[in-house]
Amino acid sequence: MTSLVGRRGELARIRRLCREFRMVTLTGVGGVGKTRLALRAAALMRPGFTDGTWLVTLSALDQGALVPYSIAEALPLADRTTRPMMEVLTEYLADRHLLLVLDTCEHLVEECARTARELLVAAPRLSILATSRRPLGVPDEQVLIIDPLPVPDARGEGRQEAVTLLADRTAAAVPGFAVNDDNRAELVRLCRRLEGLPLAIELAAARLRELPAAELCERLDDRFAMLGDTENEAPGADPPWHRALRTAIGWSHELCTPGERLLWARASVFAGSFDDQAVAEVCADALLPAATIPGLLAELVDKSILTWTPTGGGERYRMLDTIREYGAVWLRALGEQQTLRRRHRDFYLALARRGDAAWLGPDQVSWNDRTTAEHDNLRNALDFSLTAPGDHTALELAAALWFFWYPCGFLREGQHYLERALYLDTEPSTVRNRALWVCSLTLMVQGDATAGMAWAAECAGVADQLGDTSAALAAQAMVMAAATIRGDLALALALADSLLAVHRPEHGLTLPTLLARLGQSHVHTAEGRVEDAVKALEEMCAECDKHGERWMRAYADLFRAQAELVLGRFEAAQAYARAALEIKHRLHDSIGIALALDVLACAASASGQGEPAARRLGLAQQVWDTIGRAQIGIREWVEARERCERQARRAIGDRAFQAAFQAGYDTGLDTGILHALDPPGPGPAQDR
Repeated sequence: MTSLVGRRGELARIRRLCREFRMVTLTGVGGVGKTRLALRAAALMRPGFTDGTWLVTLSALDQGALVPYSIAEALPLADRTTRPMMEVLTEYLADRHLLLVLDTCEHLVEECARTARELLVAAPRLSILATSRRPLGVPDEQVLIIDPLPVPDARGEGRQEAVTLLADRTAAAVPGFAVNDDNRAELVRLCRRLEGLPLAIELAAARLRELPAAELCERLDDRFAMLGDTENEAPGADPPWHRALRTAIGWSHELCTPGERLLWARASVFAGSFDDQAVAEVCADALLPAATIPGLLAELVDKSILTWTPTGGGERYRMLDTIREYGAVWLRALGEQQTLRRRHRDFYLALARRGDAAWLGPDQVSWNDRTTAEHDNLRNALDFSLTAPGDHTALELAAALWFFWYPCGFLREGQHYLERALYLDTEPSTVRNRALWVCSLTLMVQGDATAGMAWAAECAGVADQLGDTSAALAAQAMVMAAATIRGDLALALALADSLLAVHRPEHGLTLPTLLARLGQSHVHTAEGRVEDAVKALEEMCAECDKHGERWMRAYADLFRAQAELVLGRFEAAQAYARAALEIKHRLHDSIGIALALDVLACAASASGQGEPAARRLGLAQQVWDTIGRAQIGIREWVEARERCERQARRAIGDRAFQAAFQAGYDTGLDTGILHALDPPGPGPAQDR
């Protein structure tokens, strides 16, 4: 929201400090424009960092333990190993030359400082630019205090940056507005009253649509007199408010209608962005009827309390952190904080339940987009649920989000929440059983069969005691996955056959059954019974197509591509692999992407196309390096990759192979995938 008018000097100082020092922190009061300055400086400095500049937004986090996860998610890093996230980060950043922008650190200072220290030691070419209301206290940290904009003196003389900002933002709100001899004195007075604070000035600009500058100044004078020298806007305010900012936010609050003020307070429970449906269900009641919500949202946008953003999934709203904090103060004063947080949690639990029930169906892309947009709110709901583990809500919510953790690319975070919930809520129950096998799934997909088996075994034992058939079948599917990773194909096939024997198509798609189809086809292909594998996959595709399911069907296409390779039908293998890659890329399924690229490389090398094979291997390796254990450690996939490399090296020679491999590894992932999906032309020389 805040503008960069009059900030050239600060931008130059930030860039100079970042060139000379590896840790720079911008400090200053809320609303002074730290985030906007950091983002602009990072954009200007991007060409100077070989591996780019990356924004990590921390304002929505409640738990410091998630700081490393947020950094990992901001980077092109989709790690699926079970190593500690700090170990993954330090390894990834060790040789990279990049800038991390850690935005809004003040509520997690200790955790941010600890993380920054470890990363700076481990990664000598890493630089960090942080924004915080107070320094982090990291060794060699350079602190730059961001001051409000300069204001003219009482006669209107001197630097005019604050007045320029006010005029700029008012013109955006009031068509035809211009500074002239009639209003200049009052505009100067207004900027002086607001001490040049950018956010306060922008809030005032929004009000100049309704009130002349002279009247607004009078209201400010009255409010200053009322506030006197008090430190807080309301009892328990956290953090203490800068006088000009609490004045500006306070009179914005007073000038809102009672309904607008109540919605402002209640909407402060949301983290990140939110939509009108969520607001209506969480915030509406007899005092705030749902029918009034759309109009109130529009009014709060007009008053610059909310920002509005149209997206492919609909309209979304967001509050600046400082404005959200003010709303939270009033929510506590109203005695509604716990009630609203419970309603927020219940809304997102219901959302997760709907996504869970609908995932194996035709709306996977929209559910992927919806849950990704709600990531911050899902985290907050989980964190709140973990404060009361006895009601099983944390277990249920973490387990219901299995489709977000795995297909949508957040396995490590899912493992984090599932394990916390399981350790806090140990009483046997069907809810806990589901969390057990979902936690096992997150570990199996990361290639950790040992840890995954431990959770699966516990699930199987308790499911037998409770007669929980659904959990028993899911646990069996996890044991099958472990057997596949360990190379015990006979056991994997027996378990897959057993799962399919009890499957009833009329009951619809189930994850254990679909995994069993894949397990069965994998064993058949590995043992040379390719026609049996193809038959199993065709049955799976028919089931998925009947329900409009695409995520697991893409895995069926991928396994079919592997079968076609064994049969020597390389063009067919590439067609199936490309069909799988298109879906996996859209859903951000890193394992599916890497496996599809491996198959495309194998098909190219087997056809004598050494250079495109090497490029695809390099691109696939880029993804596997973010996952951890290449090919998930499955022997047949590892051997296929090794065979592909040998064939490509024989075709073009070691030096040419290494050059092409490195070119693929260094290609941007999206660009590389687009080329793999639609190569420029036929033939080895052009298929890049």
